[in-house]
Amino acid sequence: MNQSTKTNSTKKESTENDNSQANARTISSILTAPELAEIDHEISHAPTRSAVAIDALKIVQKHHGWVSDESLSGLADYLDMSTAELDGIATFYSLIYRKPVGEKVISLCNSVTCWIKGYAQLEKHISRQLGVGLGETTTDNRYTFLPAPCLGACDRAPVMMVGEETHLDLTPEKINQILEIKGGQQG
Repeated sequence: MNQSTKTNSTKKESTENDNSQANARTISSILTAPELAEIDHEISHAPTRSAVAIDALKIVQKHHGWVSDESLSGLADYLDMSTAELDGIATFYSLIYRKPVGEKVISLCNSVTCWIKGYAQLEKHISRQLGVGLGETTTDNRYTFLPAPCLGACDRAPVMMVGEETHLDLTPEKINQILEIKGGQQG
């Protein structure tokens, strides 16, 4: 290796190190130390950094309630992925939220089985009781109402999730109890 090649190689390594340090500073300004610690723990059990994409998205969402564009971009860098690739994963899964949501998310299953068992009536009931349509958040920011493609409990349809709790064999009366609605008003 001649002197010119050594100099170019040293410059390249220096530039890569500078970029890595800048990237680390950028990520630490976007993701918090607790988030990074949780993500690093997941990475320690995976064959590649990108293998923990879904878990990492869930971690960011747990800390912020949703995954912002800035968080997604920082996370993509941290996982050695493109932003588009990670966004494709995030938008594929209905339980990863790419917009701000209320304190609790109501996910009403709209699969074929739930439709047959009364989805339309329940969707109208929830909308009427909360004063919001699908994709909307109540004015008090308590609930966001979303459709869910399938919650995997077809034998107990109709089904919904409120936060992380699954509710089965729904009726308008059960929904009122679950959402603490009394006499047409939220409790």
